[in-house]
Amino acid sequence: MGIVTFVDETTSGSRSDGWGLEIAEERIRVRELIRRRVFQEVAEYNARTPGVFQGLVQPQDTERVVNGYALRTPRRIDPEVQTELALAAFAGNGFLLLVGDRQLTGFDEEIELGLGVEVTFLKLVALVGG
Repeated sequence: MGIVTFVDETTSGSRSDGWGLEIAEERIRVRELIRRRVFQEVAEYNARTPGVFQGLVQPQDTERVVNGYALRTPRRIDPEVQTELALAAFAGNGFLLLVGDRQLTGFDEEIELGLGVEVTFLKLVALVGG
């Protein structure tokens, strides 16, 4: 059991400070890790006054703003729907998943959750004018 630190990066060079999530298992599959991250983000968003959602993937019926996604109509976000969007984004190379210097590419790959493990979600940003 330990704290997994999630860090978001983009190919344009931005990097988040990261945030931790306690996970009891010593090993976890990629699919489950993505699910837990998304459920935590959605739970935190739904627990506070609706505003800007800051998460791994853009919820439906939202608009991208500087610090996340603004919901056109304030509402609770469904964690199951958001998880499906995140899994589809991973499958479609919307983001890469890195643990240390190792890239994980399959939903069923296992991650060893050693002390201080950091998982990087590298969001691929389209190049302009390329």
